[in-house]
Amino acid sequence: MSHAPKAFSHLDATGGASMVDVGAKPDSHRTAVAEGRLTCSLKTIAQLRARALPKGDVLTVAQIAGIQAAKATSALIPLCHPLALTSVDVGFTVEADGIVVRATVRATGKTGVEMEALTAVSVAALTLYDMCKAVDQAMSIGGIRVVEKRKA
Repeated sequence: MSHAPKAFSHLDATGGASMVDVGAKPDSHRTAVAEGRLTCSLKTIAQLRARALPKGDVLTVAQIAGIQAAKATSALIPLCHPLALTSVDVGFTVEADGIVVRATVRATGKTGVEMEALTAVSVAALTLYDMCKAVDQAMSIGGIRVVEKRKA
């Protein structure tokens, strides 16, 4: 059985970029959760736990950066709709060799909030990288993905 490929919703009939018209869709409660990971050295994690990194409280700064990024997603991703977010939560799990970043974003509207959650995770991870790079140049960011989305 063959399935026809799904059309890209952000392309018009000529293949040009087009913002999807969501005006006729009903409002619903939307939630998206995204995760990613900053992998770093054991020494970096030890310094983070001891609050001894040169740039200070990196988790708080990264949390605020992630929240700001979620709110600014439509300014960064050209075809995303500006959304009135009702909640953005950015949290961290510090592991032996890295930090898991998790963002939960909520809104009531006509379109989902996956891009906002992904943007929050990405910018929070980039902020962690920026704040730790003086002590660890071998860090990497990866695994950024949507792990849950709900519509009610």
